[in-house]
Amino acid sequence: MRLIEELEREHARIDRVVGSMRTWADRAVAGDAPAADGGKFMRFFEVYAGGLHHEREETVLFPTTWNDLGLKADTPPIVVCIDDHHELAALLQCMKSLLEKKALATAELREVQQLAIRYSHILWAHMDAENSVLFPEIELRLRHAGIRELPSRPMTADEESAAALGDLLIERYPPSDDGTIVRGEGCAMCPAYLAACSGIEREWWNEWEWEELDEHVAAS
Repeated sequence: MRLIEELEREHARIDRVVGSMRTWADRAVAGDAPAADGGKFMRFFEVYAGGLHHEREETVLFPTTWNDLGLKADTPPIVVCIDDHHELAALLQCMKSLLEKKALATAELREVQQLAIRYSHILWAHMDAENSVLFPEIELRLRHAGIRELPSRPMTADEESAAALGDLLIERYPPSDDGTIVRGEGCAMCPAYLAACSGIEREWWNEWEWEELDEHVAAS
């Protein structure tokens, strides 16, 4: 399905730019990178991750779960994803407010660094859950409902510019990994599992889907 494939490709770029931002933040605190480059990361995440990627999830992909698939609106796991979007936007605004200052003290750069760490942890877990659980589940259900495509659109000039900027930042600041977190597939790896969400099966599956578990898993 074209839209979901596009969203997954966008995740791949966003994932790398998140790691790149972590590299920049560490180097900025060490005095080895200009604080002004932080504004470039803010533009990428605002325009590309927020304006393009999250916008299409919230206005096209997610509404299909209740408009076309008959699932309840404003319930997990969709509501968890949207809450993540809101938290990420708030963290981004906090970083942006600091980076808009003409000069940042070391303590302020360290605050940006901690915000970047928090941002990366939430976004990495969010994308892992969507890639491994939510997107495959929605695509399977759409196929069963006879829906082969969802509306898509080309990037605007501003979004294309932000994508190119992200690629340049990846080259300038090679993405860092984070050994303090474990990434992986499945509901059990999601921080919201058994807290804000009971898992895709408990939230969405009906009785016949449980009875046909082997077929369901094979089809996904």
